[in-house]
Amino acid sequence: MGQMIAIVGRPNVGKSTLFNRLTQSRTAITNDEAGTTRDRQYGKVDWNGKEFSIVDTGGWVVNSEDIFENEINKQVHLAIEQADEILFVVDAMNGVTDLDDQVAEILRRSTKPVILVANKVDAGDSLYNIAEFYSLGLGDPMGVSAVSGYGTGDLLDEVVLKMPEKDDDEESKLDDIPKIAIVGRPNAGKSSIINAFIDEDRHIVTDIAGTTRDSIYTRYNKFGFDFYLVDTAGIRKKTKVTEDIEYYSVIRSIRAIEASDVCILMIDATRGIESQDVSIFSLIQRNKKGLVIVVNKWDLVEDKSKEAIKHYEDAIRERFAPFVDFPIIFASALTKQRIYKVLETALHVCENRKRVVPTSQLNTVMLEAISAYPPPANKGKFIKIKYVTMLKGSPIPTFIFFCNLPQWVKEPYRRYLENKIRETWDFHGTPINVFMREK
Repeated sequence: MGQMIAIVGRPNVGKSTLFNRLTQSRTAITNDEAGTTRDRQYGKVDWNGKEFSIVDTGGWVVNSEDIFENEINKQVHLAIEQADEILFVVDAMNGVTDLDDQVAEILRRSTKPVILVANKVDAGDSLYNIAEFYSLGLGDPMGVSAVSGYGTGDLLDEVVLKMPEKDDDEESKLDDIPKIAIVGRPNAGKSSIINAFIDEDRHIVTDIAGTTRDSIYTRYNKFGFDFYLVDTAGIRKKTKVTEDIEYYSVIRSIRAIEASDVCILMIDATRGIESQDVSIFSLIQRNKKGLVIVVNKWDLVEDKSKEAIKHYEDAIRERFAPFVDFPIIFASALTKQRIYKVLETALHVCENRKRVVPTSQLNTVMLEAISAYPPPANKGKFIKIKYVTMLKGSPIPTFIFFCNLPQWVKEPYRRYLENKIRETWDFHGTPINVFMREK
């Protein structure tokens, strides 16, 4: 990938607000409550023709009551290690604090370029107070206001100035890389399975449901694979969404599904299929996304017989009917059982979404199936389907059947045509569209 810029600092200095300002988005959750950001959040910045990645981190804290303190600090260290440049954000209104000194000490030991950003210079004499930040020993502080945008242009100029030239055009190809979203109920093991995939504690994992709040994008390019993994905040029932923070997390999880190509739906094997799993499945279906079902925590299940597996699969397909043509994998993020099969299957579903059937083959097979079982007559008039083709450039496989009375072809017959298509060609895991058009 291109250059990576990390935003670090103590809690509540406006790191996430600055992240949203620089990326011109609302990706990172912002709230007056300190400690809102927990995981690293990635975004893209395009400034004067230069494109680079930027990462928001949780606030550096010590001796706090936040049970995530150690994990957050570990994430900050990882972000500093991975970054090419670092934006150290401080609060111009409150001045230098002990936590600022601790972060500055870490950054002075780092060999990475550091830009000292004095945020919240919105009004009054705060701009003239930033001189005290020279005591941190990290060079000239740059006064900005993440809320109003003041000074952010000069900040980006400085970031680009310290950025080495890229030797390739890899960034221009990123849009073509498949995006695979990890979705499911809270505490189903979404972050754990991504950590198992990449063999790194990339995401904070605890036994507390709802630990992940933002949707986190991770580039995966190992073992011949190349795609984005998207770890999302757990989607809960509306009645259980009581925090403002969690509400926005749910919205972003839904947006992550909308932006993905394939969704890996995590189901907790110890809890079985619940109504919320069905709701998430319905959301995936409405957005016409590819699907892979992963029954996680399979290592905790006592009965692993073929009969038990068959019973579990039948129960899942029965709850998710009428769409049943999707893979089901029994895995364990903890023991890494079958986790790479999950990736292989998800990539196969991505390929199925792009599969193109030649028109000649399509007509040979489908017209024979239509002749064997023609659509039912309506009010004495017979429906005649003469030709079928596949729509090119569609996000999912789309088939157009040309006939004399398209409005009289009902849903059961459309399903019959879809089943014949699936029997003949491999569209496992991906939804397909079947449209009738007048010849």
